[in-house]
Amino acid sequence: MASEHTVDVEVLTPEGEVFSGEVRQVSTRTGVGEVGILANHAPLLAELRPAELRLHVSDSETRRYAQAHGWLQVFGNHAKLLVEEALDPADLDSATLKEQLADAEQRLADSEEGSGAHGRAKKDLERAEAFLAIAEG
Repeated sequence: MASEHTVDVEVLTPEGEVFSGEVRQVSTRTGVGEVGILANHAPLLAELRPAELRLHVSDSETRRYAQAHGWLQVFGNHAKLLVEEALDPADLDSATLKEQLADAEQRLADSEEGSGAHGRAKKDLERAEAFLAIAEG
């Protein structure tokens, strides 16, 4: 159970749980901008965008992940992040991400705006750009 200064957090992907525990703050990016979740945050449901997810476990420990698209739910001092991917930044490969970026750009150019293929290419492009920035940052 979270204390008055922490929030219970779960980070889940289709492959399983990436993180579960108490943190002082969750920092991530939603569809409308950056957000910081502290203890006793107001209820929230938000779309997540690819970004660096930072879980401030303590004053001296921050866990970082490359977060893909997903959803954030905050309710009752519990934050649940359901994301397509949450990877350790050390596991990111810049060369592979540059290839994925080029592929997504090409698919975006080749697809019809408004089509499913166009939407997927936009999401893949956003992910590749964010993950590349994290890998090189």
